Amino acid sequence: MILVGLTGGIGSGKSTVSARLAARGAVVLDADAITRDVQLPGSPVLVQLAERFGPGVLATDGSLERQALATIVFADPEALKALNAIVHPAVGREMNRRLIEQRATTNVVILDIPLLTENPREGLQGRIVVDVPVETQVERLVKYRGFDEADARARIGRQASRDERLATADFVVDNNGAPEDLEPQIDRLWEWLTSLPQLPEDYEPVAPKPQT
Repeated sequence: MILVGLTGGIGSGKSTVSARLAARGAVVLDADAITRDVQLPGSPVLVQLAERFGPGVLATDGSLERQALATIVFADPEALKALNAIVHPAVGREMNRRLIEQRATTNVVILDIPLLTENPREGLQGRIVVDVPVETQVERLVKYRGFDEADARARIGRQASRDERLATADFVVDNNGAPEDLEPQIDRLWEWLTSLPQLPEDYEPVAPKPQT
């Protein structure tokens, strides 16, 4: 197994890059998708969320009412810490379980983690950063995801800065251009990824360090 992290700010197009790597044969472990999996109706995480934040965070079908939860935690730093304390360990355990399934393979495994800079993870062989200017992030969030500009800037401001992410990068993908501009970069990225050494089959995943 070759193990590399992938990150980028909201609106950077990180999912596009991970999809193109998956098309080349990479196994992508998406932290956002895993978060949704551990928050399914009836899950221990969802029970804890309802106990901590009230029944208003549950929809009528028992699923998580994400916007209701977001409204609570993004206005209250202590509530956000409480949310992270419930969700992050569960996501880390599930990601490690999926990693262990891959460690005897020769696959390129990509940990797609939006907050990798904020919550570094040990044991990675490299870190890929999908990079765009902040104004491009804002424009994409408003145009394609229905954010108003103030909300877009607030979301961006709660993440690591562009410079902080770039300082951790072993490979930078510039996603500020047209979609076709990505392909040569993905080719170079894949060449780099497949040149990395295989981890030993007894590799033990390490949970990310929580942000303090």
